[in-house]
Amino acid sequence: MSCTRAHLESLPDLYDGLLPFLTPAGGAREARGARGGPPGLPVVEEILDLRGPGGIVGVVEGWTSVIRADRRMAPPPAAGLGVEGRLRAGVAELLGHMPWIAVSWPDAGPFATDIKQLADSIRSIIDPRDPAEVGKRLGKCPAIDPSGVICGAILRHYPGTATVTCPWCQCAFPPATWAGLKALIDEDERNEKRDEIRDEEESCPIAS
Repeated sequence: MSCTRAHLESLPDLYDGLLPFLTPAGGAREARGARGGPPGLPVVEEILDLRGPGGIVGVVEGWTSVIRADRRMAPPPAAGLGVEGRLRAGVAELLGHMPWIAVSWPDAGPFATDIKQLADSIRSIIDPRDPAEVGKRLGKCPAIDPSGVICGAILRHYPGTATVTCPWCQCAFPPATWAGLKALIDEDERNEKRDEIRDEEESCPIAS
């Protein structure tokens, strides 16, 4: 869980790091509006969304709500903070829950994966990496822990490496197992899709 803690701690700085990318580069500022005056500054919608109420802070607050519900804690009182203040408060709360998450929470794996993917997606904007460093996405790790829960972390194969290793559960898949690994990944994806369809059907009201 030390990696998850590091990803959480980085989110406020990553939020700040997105600010210079909010407006596109180039000569857009030199263009003139229809009435002859300077137009409003353009923004990159992806960055605006990440820095908005439903972006980074939305992910953080979503997890705090789930954890509070699972721990039977009351929701926090409204503090009247801006997005940045809410993000810092949410990160601080999640960090406070980390001992319980690591030891007791069955959703620790999906939580860690979601936070990592969020941090990585922001870093890819601020400091794009060479594609070779990112690796080829294979799918979700099919390893099952002693409690019967599928790991679900994203597996990647990096150039020059012979073994695929899960970043979460550390389960290693040498080349001799790759055919079986693909079959397991495909099966889990089919089951996940089937469950999504079933849940959608169950939630839809039956027309009379």
